[in-house]
Amino acid sequence: MSKITSRLSRRTLGIAVPLLLGVASISLTLPVLAHETQPMTRTITVTGQGTESIATTLTQVQLGVEVQGRTAEEVQQEAARRSSAVVEFLRGRNVSKLQTTGINLSPRYDYDNGNQRIVGYTATNTVSFRIPTERAGTLLDEAVRAGATRIDSVSFIAEDAAIATARQQAIREATQDAQTQADAALSALGLSREEVVSIQINNAFMQPPPMPLYRQNVAMGAADSAPTPVVGGEQDIQATVTLQIRY
Repeated sequence: MSKITSRLSRRTLGIAVPLLLGVASISLTLPVLAHETQPMTRTITVTGQGTESIATTLTQVQLGVEVQGRTAEEVQQEAARRSSAVVEFLRGRNVSKLQTTGINLSPRYDYDNGNQRIVGYTATNTVSFRIPTERAGTLLDEAVRAGATRIDSVSFIAEDAAIATARQQAIREATQDAQTQADAALSALGLSREEVVSIQINNAFMQPPPMPLYRQNVAMGAADSAPTPVVGGEQDIQATVTLQIRY
């Protein structure tokens, strides 16, 4: 009797093991089936733009002196003397961000039958500064009388506080623009937007105003009785915002 039981046990165990293995192989597929039945998140991605225009109230100027002469020493000394006079004048007019932007001394050559020889030197010293735009024209003329012989560049900018305020407003406009675009697209499909999933704010940047027209010949400008006209303009602050919205 015990032999029969032993055989049955071995047979029973031999059958049970494949059955257990079969059940285990089925259970491995269940998570895959469950994952496939999960609802897919539906989102729309839109990018909005905003632009805020502000008045430019400051003028950024770069000017200096240029001197020519026979020797490097005399040219450099004369350029230094005139530059010092111009800098002292500018300090007396309370300009802001005054700094030296260039000091240059270079030889001038004459070419004769393929031969090169030095005939003199040119020294150039330049400075840059900021001043309220309504004072820029008069100051440029006075700077020429103080010794400046060249005006290299004039550009217009807004106050830092005004730029910061305009940047915030441009971001608001860009965000509203993105939401309006999303509503228009979803409404056409009979859908409606829900919560915002992600927000990306690109750096707001400034678009400089066009360069002004001003007289290049400062010697003629100094002789005129009327001040040099300097008119600013507006500066655009632009921003873009990208929204990912669930619907």
